[in-house]
Amino acid sequence: MFEAAVTALGQLFTPSLRAVLMKAVGLALLLIVIVGVVLNRIFNALAMSGATWAEQTAGFAPHAAWSALAWVLSIMASLGIITGALFLMPTITAFVGSFFVDEVGDAVERGSYPAEPPGKALPLLRALIEGVKFAILTLAVYFCALPFIFFAGLGVIVLFLANAYLLGRQYFEFAAMRFRSPHEAKAMRKANAPYLFLAGMAIALFVSIPVVNLATPIFAMAYMVHIHKRLSGKRVELIAPQR
Repeated sequence: MFEAAVTALGQLFTPSLRAVLMKAVGLALLLIVIVGVVLNRIFNALAMSGATWAEQTAGFAPHAAWSALAWVLSIMASLGIITGALFLMPTITAFVGSFFVDEVGDAVERGSYPAEPPGKALPLLRALIEGVKFAILTLAVYFCALPFIFFAGLGVIVLFLANAYLLGRQYFEFAAMRFRSPHEAKAMRKANAPYLFLAGMAIALFVSIPVVNLATPIFAMAYMVHIHKRLSGKRVELIAPQR
């Protein structure tokens, strides 16, 4: 498990994955900016509308005071969006990763396991469906874990464990479905659930590091390709990444 994680890290900046890494990081940043701008506009509009309604309804305090309140609320909303983006990074990167799983899988399989036949690319629609399903599941888990944030840091532990389970599960299935049907991939994942949960902790740790976590889809997919090979009974020695 540790060897697979180290190998995947080393492969991030190899020529075969460097271009994919740049594309994944760029797309993730673009999505974050778009979502942030849209939410900021919505919250600013709500703050101004709320302040205007309160001023007309209450009938006291000068207009400047209500404008200042709306400004403060807008700032708080912006800070909330930034904080929310950090918590939602696994969701965003997993969705982005669904576009690049086959490029990563193919590069890792050909680079580290050249003696074995490479897997078959997932249909783009299947990859997108899996990515959307995972994003929805992650949001549901995050909303359930959100109340624990206010209990002495318990929420951080809950989210870390949730990321370990969710990210390990999703990227293992992406790697396995290159060689198996979706049903077989899920069955294999369930049969190895404890091991994959522990393996997922490496991805959860990676995704918890700001800025670095933009590369999560590439690292996670490369890592789970190696994990899938091991669980499939492969004994092929890993080849050091070419630089």
